[in-house]
Amino acid sequence: MAGPRGGNPGGGGAFAGGGLGHDATIFGPEMAGPAKIALIRETGATCHVVPGAYAHAMEAAQAFEATSGAMQVHAYDAPATVAGQGTLAAEWEDQGLEADTVVVAVGGGGLIAGAMAWLGNRRKVVAVEPATSCALNAALEAGTPVDVDVSGIAANALGARKIGQICFTLARETGVHSITVTDAEIAAAQLHLWRQMRQLVEPAGAAALAAVMGGAYIPARNERVAVLVCGANPAPDPLA
Repeated sequence: MAGPRGGNPGGGGAFAGGGLGHDATIFGPEMAGPAKIALIRETGATCHVVPGAYAHAMEAAQAFEATSGAMQVHAYDAPATVAGQGTLAAEWEDQGLEADTVVVAVGGGGLIAGAMAWLGNRRKVVAVEPATSCALNAALEAGTPVDVDVSGIAANALGARKIGQICFTLARETGVHSITVTDAEIAAAQLHLWRQMRQLVEPAGAAALAAVMGGAYIPARNERVAVLVCGANPAPDPLA
């Protein structure tokens, strides 16, 4: 099994491969940072650190697949990956989710695609991206997935060069509300989560909250909003 992944997706893929008795080879970009790379290696999987961004890790994974015969497990643009991500939304509802709207951060689109697939039009879904890494927002404006520049404090998690086709299709079908936030807004939300709730998250994990705190998304009167906090791999590791 091979795949371009970083952080939780990489660790999850490596853990699943090991649990099923398969060798897992993970290609992670150098920009993912030491905390995420360590998480992958702790599973016992082979982890190749590729210079550059996630797009470069993808190219290396595809080259490995072609020469080794390994099965490619895409980090965000494969039906099984999206279905797995969608279980989060299902469990959220099972736990008693009381919200008209859910706010979710977007990188390559696997997590929010799973949420959109499960929720359909039963709840409004708001997609949040950094203004400096906004593949979904750019695709919706262009009418098709397009390459975007990737930078900013959350790029090591929300740094896809192009949105996944599955996410793009679902976003158009469901009419997802796409917005962007600044690095300063993300940093403020990250700090708020630590100081007020003692939740230590990476910038990507705070991006969805940044949209609500910074005013990029303003709920209607009496609108019930739930924010998904995802990504617990700040760099550098504060407890290392």
